[in-house]
Amino acid sequence: MTGWIAAGVMLAAAVAVVLLARWRSARLIRRLDAMLTAAMEGDFSETSFDESRLSALESRMARYLAARTLSARNLQAQKDQISALISDISHQTRTPVANLQLYAQLLAEQPLTGQGQRCVEAIAAQSEKLQTLMEALVKSSRLETGLLTLHPEPGQLAPMVERAAAQYAPKAQAKQIRLTVGRTDGGALFDPKWTEEALCNLLDNAVKYTPDGGEVTVEVRPYEWFTAVSVRDTGPGIPEEEQANIFGRFYRAPGAYQAEGLGIGLYLTRQIAAGQGGYVRVKSVPGQGSTFLLYLPRG
Repeated sequence: MTGWIAAGVMLAAAVAVVLLARWRSARLIRRLDAMLTAAMEGDFSETSFDESRLSALESRMARYLAARTLSARNLQAQKDQISALISDISHQTRTPVANLQLYAQLLAEQPLTGQGQRCVEAIAAQSEKLQTLMEALVKSSRLETGLLTLHPEPGQLAPMVERAAAQYAPKAQAKQIRLTVGRTDGGALFDPKWTEEALCNLLDNAVKYTPDGGEVTVEVRPYEWFTAVSVRDTGPGIPEEEQANIFGRFYRAPGAYQAEGLGIGLYLTRQIAAGQGGYVRVKSVPGQGSTFLLYLPRG
């Protein structure tokens, strides 16, 4: 009988030890979960000041978050400085560039030799390129730093797609490129002004790199969670090893150095897409053209 009692006591003690260990583990998990939640919400602070491992963990997390916050502030300050610098440069160069364009126009109206006319045309083209570059840099820097915010709203994509295509119809016609607007029914959550600019960048590249007599097709493709605006061309295509780089700022493919452009349009398009909860991707095979897809969340 005594043996049974002893065994019962030992069993009860073992159960108590197991329950105590589980309670301590559950309490530790709750404390860690609370710490992580507070860290994510930005209001984490130390509560244990003893020699326990939990106290040491809290101290290390507090130091990490403090260093992370300081690093984020420094990074934001650097971005703000860069944005301000670009804005200042843009402001200071606006008048000289406008003067260059004016003088080039005045010279073009004068009787010039063939060489003089070519020089005037080169000056006008380069000043226009400089103006476009400064405008693109200001837009991208403001998007990156949050100074320029997008305002997505639910709506149909058809009007925006048709406006963008109409802008590039004359340029396509000049190269005898067939610019076709396919299916456009479909809605999304998007900022009409900036999404149109992103689409124009895609159309500009498509028309630019498609040879004379080629085809460019723009259409809307609805999916379950996103709606994609597709721009397909019959250009030279993009090698697979270059596709990961083309959305980088100022990146120019080795085979595109002779084409006009600044290498910032696709970068800006990616920034605009990301700012609306979307993304952009490319499907391309050398010799078979390219398809750029601008994905926008459905409203």
